[in-house]
Amino acid sequence: MTVLKDRPAVHTAAPLPVKQARPNPLPHIAMFCWAVVTALPLLWAVVSSFKSDNEILNEPWSPPSSLRFENWERAWTAASIGRYFLNSLIVVGGALLLTMLLGSLVAYALARYEFRGNRIIYYVFITAMFFPVFLALVPLFFVVQQLGLLGTYPGLILVYAAYAVPFTVFFLHSFFRTLPSEIAEAAFLDGCSHGAVFFRVMLPLARPGLFAVGIFNFLGLWNQYLLPLVLNPDPDRYVLAQGLAALSVSQGYRSDWSGLFAGLTIAMLPVLIAYVAFQRHIRAGMTAGAVK
Repeated sequence: MTVLKDRPAVHTAAPLPVKQARPNPLPHIAMFCWAVVTALPLLWAVVSSFKSDNEILNEPWSPPSSLRFENWERAWTAASIGRYFLNSLIVVGGALLLTMLLGSLVAYALARYEFRGNRIIYYVFITAMFFPVFLALVPLFFVVQQLGLLGTYPGLILVYAAYAVPFTVFFLHSFFRTLPSEIAEAAFLDGCSHGAVFFRVMLPLARPGLFAVGIFNFLGLWNQYLLPLVLNPDPDRYVLAQGLAALSVSQGYRSDWSGLFAGLTIAMLPVLIAYVAFQRHIRAGMTAGAVK
């Protein structure tokens, strides 16, 4: 009879606990500090627009004792902010439409068609993005003057569009290259022309990129000051940046600080509203071209 010896029990080692990496708080702290530095002056300007001049000078960090909407009304009418606002809408709106049309056409042609000189034209637009605009102010002034467009809406619209087209071409070029070619080929087989394929097929597919670059162009053109300062000497056609600069200079004699802050707030509102309303489209446009 064979006696079976007891085998030693085999003990399986328990799995070691996985050490979770502690999140690094430094990026969050840096982002919070940057948000405070960016948002605090804007908030202070908005709060100051509802104060009186005495409160702005003596109690700059306290909330207003009452909401004085008459500051906004005075800035809109007496300080001519309403007229400057309308001029900015006309100039920026016209330049934005022209920029998006020309920029999307050029970017589509450079991205989807191979022809001699394609890369040269593309790099010319890229180089134009790095050219300092103040170096071209003097020849640009004489060109606009000889065309009879100095101090006019068409003159500013054309110059604004020329200023924004290189960035639009650069942004949309990579986006159009990511769009599927099969859809365009199917449209050609159905009898569509090149223009119909662009406007009916490819342009709707590029909508996220168009929204993103449109918002960036709007922010840049709305805050433009150097170009209208040189090319727009007519006070009746001042844009908001020029009007606010003229209003700030006049404060040394009139001391209407509450009206100045109200005008600054009115000038900021379109930019803030545009960014808040279309921030999803900006993120979608920035990521769509890189993911597809």
